[in-house]
Amino acid sequence: MFTIEHDFDATVIILVDEGDPHLQEDVTVTAFEDCVTIEQLDPQSDRVAKVTLSPRQVQELFAALDLPEGVYRLRPAGSSGPSDAAN
Repeated sequence: MFTIEHDFDATVIILVDEGDPHLQEDVTVTAFEDCVTIEQLDPQSDRVAKVTLSPRQVQELFAALDLPEGVYRLRPAGSSGPSDAAN
């Protein structure tokens, strides 16, 4: 399950792990104009772990989810698909 909220300066998505049994803590993804943050509570330390990605890193992450192993560089907008940059 997930929720989406549109705030003044960001879109906030909360991913809820509904596995049986409950597997992981909720994940909060906050998309700002210049970055995306991903946060999740670590129940062992009782601290929130936070990762900040640039818009380019988010694009590369989404592209990587559908590609096989390798080294890639995304082509500029207007080109078709990623280019394989492996030697």
